[in-house]
Amino acid sequence: MFETIIGLEVHIQLNTATKLFCSCPTSFAAHQNSNTCPTCLALPGALPVVNKEAVIKAMRFGYAIDAEVNRRSIFNRKSYFYPDSPSAYQISQFDIPIVGKGHLTIDLEDETTKTIGITRAHLEADAGKNMHEGSISKVDLNRAGTPLLEIVSDPDIRSADEAVRYLKKLHAIVRYLDISDANMQEGSFRCDVNVSIRPKGQEAFGTRVEIKNMNSFRFIAQAIQYEVQRQIEAYEDGVYDDEVWQETRLWDVDKGETRSMRGKEESADYRYFPDPDLRPVIVTEAMIEEARKIPEMPDEKVTRYIGELGIKRYDALVITADKELAVYFEAMLAEGAPAKMAVTWLTSELLGRLNKAGLAIEASPVPAATLGQLIARIEDGTISGKGAKEALDHLMEHPESSVDEVIGELGLKQMSDDGAIVALIDEVLAANSDKVEEYRGGKEKLFGFFVGQVMKASRGTANPAKVNELLKAKLAG
Repeated sequence: MFETIIGLEVHIQLNTATKLFCSCPTSFAAHQNSNTCPTCLALPGALPVVNKEAVIKAMRFGYAIDAEVNRRSIFNRKSYFYPDSPSAYQISQFDIPIVGKGHLTIDLEDETTKTIGITRAHLEADAGKNMHEGSISKVDLNRAGTPLLEIVSDPDIRSADEAVRYLKKLHAIVRYLDISDANMQEGSFRCDVNVSIRPKGQEAFGTRVEIKNMNSFRFIAQAIQYEVQRQIEAYEDGVYDDEVWQETRLWDVDKGETRSMRGKEESADYRYFPDPDLRPVIVTEAMIEEARKIPEMPDEKVTRYIGELGIKRYDALVITADKELAVYFEAMLAEGAPAKMAVTWLTSELLGRLNKAGLAIEASPVPAATLGQLIARIEDGTISGKGAKEALDHLMEHPESSVDEVIGELGLKQMSDDGAIVALIDEVLAANSDKVEEYRGGKEKLFGFFVGQVMKASRGTANPAKVNELLKAKLAG
């Protein structure tokens, strides 16, 4: 039996207006090499100046995970030679990072929790981007110098499932703090996965393999599972030392396998030394005060939703996992929607329709206020649950309509007048006198039949609660 050891290095692109050491804008969609200057091109004589906003955002993350935030940190030069690095080194933090030891808690499938340690989070400048077109390679340096926060976990993760849960929790924290858009498709939230195995009971870690630049939760899980199996098979076949060595591998999506990219460097290979052009970062009390302005975080929302709203923990976790979903949910409540009904209509009805349409919650055609009003109409008896689903379908196609307009247009308003419902009941009972005798003779299962006939006679507009109440009274008489 083997134990899996996983450590994650997550790079998030901070959403500052300018780069880490110059005033060039950070824009993903700008024309190639248009957001550059002598500093981010590493031209002779150009000197870096630290972006204060980036430092504060990094500190805010540190406070959010109960980490040590260093009042004094330093930048180092990390030497490596890649085409997308014009200086042949990266400015990063090594000896003293802005954020030290911290932790975050993940929720596991069996409803227990696990705390994952965070070793450090340090600031560094991103490299550019290589583009390959057939036999020609080009370099876009717009991204060079963009501020990154690299978050390094302790090797506390023991499975692909735990890794994904950790990453999703980290992704949510970053979004709630509004320090990054964390867009995985654009590379604003990407991950290097370090994987090793060891026989159960062995204290020493096995050989660590790094899987580089992952930006999909699904692919990360697949890559971990494949790599663990590859290492286990090598161990069992007696070729572990020959086939598993410290290296960087890439995930081949098409083949569903990791493949070797290059040998993995040790920290000494980077020849770190303090950057002579940058003085130590000394944070002020004003910066600390600004960094401590932290909004309500996912764990706090879960506690509040359970305690104040009375919803289930599972539902609270689903809603708070996505910042936009939580914002939408709370906007529904502001329209008078009861919390438990709001959970059902948001997570089952609306999300089901959005998933089918391939839309995220922030692109929902139905605004939160509209869905909240629709639920309020169910609650006050204006419309039935079935009618509300029909109304929601219509609103998905006609988002400009109001709830009351749709109810009127589709004829969905419930019949709640006792006299009108009693008249329908009398018609149904008169037409089914034989079944009335059977019911009164003890065949109580026929009650559902009578309810169905009354609802059919009303074309689904009769208030079901009223139908049940008045029908019972009639049959009892």
